[in-house]
Amino acid sequence: MDIAILGAGSWGTALAAVLARNGHAVRLWTRRRELAEEINRTRLNRKYLPDCTVPEGVTAYWELPRAVERVRHIVVAVPSNAFMEVCRALSPHLDSGISVLHATKGIDVETGRRMSELLLDACPSVPGGRVAVLSGPSHAEEVIRELPTTVVVASPSRVTAEEWQRLFTNRRFRVYTHPDVIGVELGGSLKNIIAIGAGLSDGLGFGDNAKAALMTRGLHEMVRLGVCLGASPLTFAGLAGLGDLVVTCTSRHSRNRRAGLLLAKGWSLEQVLAHLDMAVEGVRTTRAAVALARRTGVDMPIAEAIFEILFRGADPKAAVSELMGRSPKPEWFDSLWGESLKWSEPGSV
Repeated sequence: MDIAILGAGSWGTALAAVLARNGHAVRLWTRRRELAEEINRTRLNRKYLPDCTVPEGVTAYWELPRAVERVRHIVVAVPSNAFMEVCRALSPHLDSGISVLHATKGIDVETGRRMSELLLDACPSVPGGRVAVLSGPSHAEEVIRELPTTVVVASPSRVTAEEWQRLFTNRRFRVYTHPDVIGVELGGSLKNIIAIGAGLSDGLGFGDNAKAALMTRGLHEMVRLGVCLGASPLTFAGLAGLGDLVVTCTSRHSRNRRAGLLLAKGWSLEQVLAHLDMAVEGVRTTRAAVALARRTGVDMPIAEAIFEILFRGADPKAAVSELMGRSPKPEWFDSLWGESLKWSEPGSV
C-alpha cells in the first residue's frame, strides 16, 4: 500500500522507516529538494538522523502533489508552527475517503487549538472520523533503530484507529488504540513543558527528588487543563500522558530537556533555539498552554514558572524558590480521577 508522510525531519523519517519495514511503499515529502535527493541517493538523512539508514521502501519527494497522488493514507509529521500551512497546501488533494493521521505534538499559539482541530479546519473535505493522532513515548532516534517502542493511535472512529494500528504495528513498534483524541493530543503536547523544567532542574543540580516532584506535579497540571478542555483524566495515566512525560523528562534524546539544560547554563532562549536548530515544541506549547490556563482559570504554577523563565527572563533558581514557597496544601485530586478523597475525623482511625 502507498502511504505518504509529510515532513522529513527525524520523526517523519522514523515513521517512514516503520511503515516501509512493514512492506508499504512510503512517499516521504520534504520542502527541500536537496534533502529529498540526498535521501534517494544515499539512503541517509544526515541532518536529522545521522548514521541511520532509510529503508529502500521509502522514496523522498519535494513536490507535494506528486507525493500524495492517488494515496489514501497520509501522515502529517511537521512541526506545529508549519502544521496549518502544510494542511492548507494538502487540502486540494484530499477527499472524504482519505484517512489522515497526524504525529505533531503541539498547540497552536494564536488560537489555542489542537492539531486535529487545525487539520479539520484546513481540510474540510476530510470527515472527523477519518482523522487520527499518533502519540506516546517514542524518540525517533530509537524508533528508526528498531528499539522496542509502544505508542497510541487515537481517533473518534474505532475503524480508523484500528486501520492505522494495522498499518504501523510490528514486533518492534506496538500500537494501542484510544478514543480520547483530546487527551492524547494534550498529553503529547503538555509534557514538553515539564521536560523543559526537568532539564532546568538537572542543569541546576537539584537532584532526583526535585525532578520526581516536578514530573508528578507537572502531570497533575496536565490533567487539570486536559479535563477542563474535555479530556478524560485516565488518558493521562497512559502512554500519551505518563509514558511520554517520563521519556521526555529523562532521555538524552529529548530536545525539550536539552533546552532546559542549556537555559540552566545561562543561555538565552534565542541562543538555545539556534544551537539546537530543530523544533523545540515545548517553547511554543508553554506560551499556548499558559494562555489557555489563564483563560479557563486552571491553576498551572509550574507552567507559569517556565513561561516566566522562557519569555520574561526570570531566574530559574528564584522560580524554584517561589514554587517551593507557595502556601501549604493537601495533595488533593478533587474529582479529576473520578473520585473524591475524604479525610477521617480525629479519633475515628
